[in-house]
Amino acid sequence: MMSIMGIGTHIRRILSIITWSLTGAGVLVLLVAAIRYRNNNTCKGILIGISGPSTGFFIGKKDIASLLTPAGSLKIQDRPIQSFDLRHMETSLQKNIWIKKARLFFDNNGVLHVDVTERTPATRIFTNEGSSFYLDSEGVQLPVIPQLAARLPVFTAYPARSSGHQSADGHQSATDHRQPTDSLLTTSILHISKFIRDDSFWSAQIAQINILPDRTFELEPEIGDHRISFGDGSDIAQKFHRLFLFYSEVLSRTGFDKYERIDVSYAGQVVATRKGSGQSRYDSLQGMNNIRQLIRSAQQLQPDTIRQQAVRPLENNKPTEQDLENHDLLPVPDSAIKNKKTTKIK
Repeated sequence: MMSIMGIGTHIRRILSIITWSLTGAGVLVLLVAAIRYRNNNTCKGILIGISGPSTGFFIGKKDIASLLTPAGSLKIQDRPIQSFDLRHMETSLQKNIWIKKARLFFDNNGVLHVDVTERTPATRIFTNEGSSFYLDSEGVQLPVIPQLAARLPVFTAYPARSSGHQSADGHQSATDHRQPTDSLLTTSILHISKFIRDDSFWSAQIAQINILPDRTFELEPEIGDHRISFGDGSDIAQKFHRLFLFYSEVLSRTGFDKYERIDVSYAGQVVATRKGSGQSRYDSLQGMNNIRQLIRSAQQLQPDTIRQQAVRPLENNKPTEQDLENHDLLPVPDSAIKNKKTTKIK
């Protein structure tokens, strides 16, 4: 009895193996047939898609098509599918500086899909030798296209290097490098630039950022004739927060002619250097009105819980002579800093 059951089990195993083998062979035959059919088929067309924040602002579908079909080559449409080297085509596309990533594939209808991710400038750089370029969020240098204008944070006096060249169409010479040489400085630039771009108030107020020889930063505002010592690229959010409080609590009342320099590089405080006595009363009042309008717009467009808690409403604060005197700040503890005033802002 046991022998008959063992034979039955053995037969079932053999039948199962045969069934799965035939199924696998059938699937393989169908797959090979499908591949042969596709390879013997011809390209029915091309569908180009561009993704990224700018979505085709710096490189368009016509540009991508011209990269795929350079002068003298066969047209894409009606070519046998098996004649396409998709991996090589992807690599060729990614040699263009504006293309971050490219993916090519054929669908079941014989249409070639070209999916491209575009690089987007994150900041504008001017070197200390007078040249200019963009940086994307990964620190890749992008050429400036005169016909296209991008409103971005501007950094000046970036240390120049002599190697390499980039043409306006995005092609690079063999000696050029996509990454800047000073990676730490570049990282700080990108972090500061992102903070400014993401904040409507600072996007409107910061005109440019100067890179000093010691790799620290100095901000130039749109409104006001003063300079802002920012320090290095650390504690960016805290520094801008202290600066915003100084703007809203002090400059919105005293005006912009009372201080020639504002230093937020010290942790937990703002150091302000006063100007001489020859200040214009009209300019001070006009500056107060301008900055109040900017602050109101920032609070309406981009509410910030921390800011709202720390900053008192400004609409009902009318500047007076007493107000201007009351906003003189306490002396800096370090006696080496002369003619400066400071306040603790946390």
